[in-house]
Amino acid sequence: MNNDFQNFQEEEINIREELQKYLKYWPWFLVSIFFALLFSFLYLKLSNPVFRSSATIIIKDEDTKSPGSGMSSFADLGVLDGLQTSSIENEIGLLKSKRMMAKTISSLDLNISYYSSSFLFKKEIYNKVPFHVNILHLDHAKLDRAKVNGLNSFVVIWNNDKITLQNEVEDEQYHSEFGSSLDLGYADIVIRKNENFISTTSDDKSDYGFTIQSIESVVSSYNKRLNVALIDDNSTLIELSLDDQVPGKSRDILDQLIVEYNKEAIIDKNMVATNTAEFIDERLKIINYELDSVEIDKEVFKEQRDLTDIKFESEIFLENASDYKKKRQEIATQKQLASEMLSYLRNADNSEILPVNLGFEAEGLNMQVSTYNKLVIERNRILEASYLKNPTVKKLDQQIEQLKSGLLKSLQRLESNLNISIDELENEGNNIKSRISEVPAMERQYRGIDRQQQIKESLYLYLLQKREENSLSLAVTAPKAKIVDKAFTSGTIAPNSKVIILGGFFIGFFLPLLIIYGKNILNNKIKNRGDLERRSKDISIIGEIPTIDKKQSDLITDSDRSVLAESFRIAITNMQYLLVNKGDKQKGIKLLVTSTVKGEGKTFTSMNLALTLANMGKRVIVVGADLRNPQLQRYVGSRKQLGVSDYLVNGDVNLGSLIEQSELNKNLDFLTSGSIPPNPSELLRHIRFSEMLNNLEINYDYIILDTAPCMLVADTFLISQYADLTLYVVRASYTEKALLQFPIDSKKAGKLHDVSFILNDVDLANFGYGNKYGYSYGADEKSFWQKIKWRF
Repeated sequence: MNNDFQNFQEEEINIREELQKYLKYWPWFLVSIFFALLFSFLYLKLSNPVFRSSATIIIKDEDTKSPGSGMSSFADLGVLDGLQTSSIENEIGLLKSKRMMAKTISSLDLNISYYSSSFLFKKEIYNKVPFHVNILHLDHAKLDRAKVNGLNSFVVIWNNDKITLQNEVEDEQYHSEFGSSLDLGYADIVIRKNENFISTTSDDKSDYGFTIQSIESVVSSYNKRLNVALIDDNSTLIELSLDDQVPGKSRDILDQLIVEYNKEAIIDKNMVATNTAEFIDERLKIINYELDSVEIDKEVFKEQRDLTDIKFESEIFLENASDYKKKRQEIATQKQLASEMLSYLRNADNSEILPVNLGFEAEGLNMQVSTYNKLVIERNRILEASYLKNPTVKKLDQQIEQLKSGLLKSLQRLESNLNISIDELENEGNNIKSRISEVPAMERQYRGIDRQQQIKESLYLYLLQKREENSLSLAVTAPKAKIVDKAFTSGTIAPNSKVIILGGFFIGFFLPLLIIYGKNILNNKIKNRGDLERRSKDISIIGEIPTIDKKQSDLITDSDRSVLAESFRIAITNMQYLLVNKGDKQKGIKLLVTSTVKGEGKTFTSMNLALTLANMGKRVIVVGADLRNPQLQRYVGSRKQLGVSDYLVNGDVNLGSLIEQSELNKNLDFLTSGSIPPNPSELLRHIRFSEMLNNLEINYDYIILDTAPCMLVADTFLISQYADLTLYVVRASYTEKALLQFPIDSKKAGKLHDVSFILNDVDLANFGYGNKYGYSYGADEKSFWQKIKWRF
């Protein structure tokens, strides 16, 4: 249980440490969120809103099951299964087609867009325009080249009837008058003043202009934003929606699109009636010619035989033969219609429509003709926006061929049946003829001519009646799409203010979070006390030295109350606890200051340790033990050229002559490294180095040895045996984490002993144990702006 509690505590501490990595940068989070929200509000303010306009229509669909539709027989056979579903999908495809949108754009002249601009804002306008542009001629190839160079957009400046067109990209100008033709190079235009335009105060501050685009590009743009969807799978209710920055324009586009769709649907409906009218007119011409020929034969017959009225003479025959003639006349009419229809059907291809309502008594045949025409119309309409290999077209071709084959068989069967009926009537007629054998042959000839005349007259009158009926159906046409809801604008869909502001907040929050996280992940340097403790648990840390400003002195002065001075006082206090194990030694304490590589602040640490001890009344000497790259002279400013190396080489040199008193503190002396020797390692092994330290112990309380980096050379290891305490300097944000293994291994190997770390150049925000709160205790209180500056 104790182990679980300990693990819980460690986990809690780790979470706090991770949070602390980010919490110390809280001002950056505030600034990032502030600017992200500011940019979000600016975006919402400067961006043009996008509105959604919608319209709803019902596609009128004929019931294929009803007997009057002419398709019931095929529907019962399952030939037309799925036709309604594919039909409504085809209607949706037609509404979304570029061809329909092109007709709409052309009808509304939307390839010319108008805008007003003022200061940084440029906004498209639609109805409230002070002028209108009409295109007389447009060269699309030249327009595309002009558009690439930005030469298709102009600002219009006018004074009375004089107008000037200023290109927005180049300084090219065109001058003209309202109502006059103007050549732009790729288009001839006429600009007319809008007499209904009423200017306001805000309009006076705006510049007006227009942009000419190709119809194809405008169609492509609006077609991508147009959405046509079936509201319910079991109905023909369709919703059209369009997103645009100008709601009035999007509403007009949707309304005009429905108008164009209905126009095309009416044209398709009239196609059947038009083809029927053409067929009837052709037949009327032929029958009229045949009727004239029969009447002429009848007239010649009477003139040659001096006949006036044969009705009385043949009254008895006519009464007996009335039924025969009536049947003979009806069957002959049906046979001739069947023959003509067969001839027409054999020569017609899949795109031609058959004449309807010709009066066939066979109801099934009339239904087949109606069904055939509807399939042909459907096929022709799809081909206008598609190609012959379209699966739907192929399916329709198969259905047409099936119906055509069925029609041919039905007509042939009807013709065969009519021939049989005629044969039967002929037999009946022969019986009648035998009864009227007494009637002169002249009467028979006359009746033959009269019979032909009646047949032709009956057919002629019948076709005239059908032509009038067809004309009525051509004149009365209803739109295919019934408008349920005219186009209306429901509101803005973009930009979504809630999403933009919330997104800006999250971006402002996560951006510094990701930067800090990435920085921590990629960081391979020691940053704070925690990094040092986690990697060197066997070596104690006696102090943390803060980063100093460039304007701040890097040396401690007497009665110094700065954070730097306090950090060294704490380091010395901690050091005193480590020296307790050294017994009663109160004088000549030797402190060896070293590091892994150069640049970690050994000399800086040595100097300030010495000054802190000197300010405490201790006699201190700093010895330059780095004979290869001495840095102590930067702080001493010594004029003496001789030092430790000279003392070790020359036995005649007096040690006291090499020591120089510091100007910084009367209790502080320096012994510089002296001349740079060719063999520093051999000199440090010399017995005189030990003698030198023994002599210095007599006069000084503390001897601080400023040594060379121990990873680069072996000099420090040679003299570490003389040290009472080894102060190993690690520089924050400079020393790599991997290099900490070197002092640990050196301690384990016995090359260094009594090792303690001093963490140098620590950012105040990374101080451990709350030192950042206590070091400035008693110092001057910082102003608010100084605190903010310190945070950043």
